[in-house]
Amino acid sequence: MRISRLTPWAAALAAAALFAVPAAASAGQQRTTTPEKPTAAASVDPYADYYASAQGKTGAALKTALHNIIKNQSKVTYDGVWNALKVTDQDPANPNNVILVYSGRSQSKATNGGGVNDWNREHVWAKSHGDFGTATGPGTDLHHLRPEDVTVNSTRGNKDFDKGGSPVSEAPGSLTDADSFEPRDAVKGDVARMLLYMAVRYDGGDGFADLEMNDKVNNGTAPLFGRISLLKQWNQMDPPDAFEQRRNQVIFDTFQHNRNPFIDHPEWVNSIW
Repeated sequence: MRISRLTPWAAALAAAALFAVPAAASAGQQRTTTPEKPTAAASVDPYADYYASAQGKTGAALKTALHNIIKNQSKVTYDGVWNALKVTDQDPANPNNVILVYSGRSQSKATNGGGVNDWNREHVWAKSHGDFGTATGPGTDLHHLRPEDVTVNSTRGNKDFDKGGSPVSEAPGSLTDADSFEPRDAVKGDVARMLLYMAVRYDGGDGFADLEMNDKVNNGTAPLFGRISLLKQWNQMDPPDAFEQRRNQVIFDTFQHNRNPFIDHPEWVNSIW
């Protein structure tokens, strides 16, 4: 069942998260305005003003409108991503921990690094798919960066997303084979919406490649990701939950000041693709 995104709920969760933001991460980046509280008549969409220019559009026109909205953002450095992830992916049950995206494990924030059992920065849209590396921009965009176990991150590599394969050690429910990775069911929709955000946000401007979706695996270093037909299914089977919605709000309020539109409006996936 889809969880309501009424503003009081979002505001309370965002407020609870923001107390943990390190001063270095938040300095100079606090948003001075947030989406206005909806009236009773507008409560269906508390972000109507933010998406005003996209309303009523479909297909390529909707994709363009959303790009023009979400391209207006603050940028985080790659070093800054460490502290940001400690806030965006904080375990709701333990403020000292983060939740690892594929593993689902709650792990101490202090164990970030490169050791075997540490967590590091997983690029859900793999860096080689567009050759953007860790450059400020797509390489540091929090909307697709998540904490993950170092070994699991290495196993996933730059594989496209598909179904099937062998179980992934330290990531219960995830599977992998030679050319693809299947995340656990609880984050299948999260993965889909992160990739689709990237395909809308990065369109060949900003000095970076035009990131696009296709229905293939083995995309290698091409600025493409698949498989779109399966990702659309995952978007429907795993709708945004409280953790994903809170994460979107914290990124908007504290760090980048832009939103992932497919968390706010999952139905827009089918409108575009």
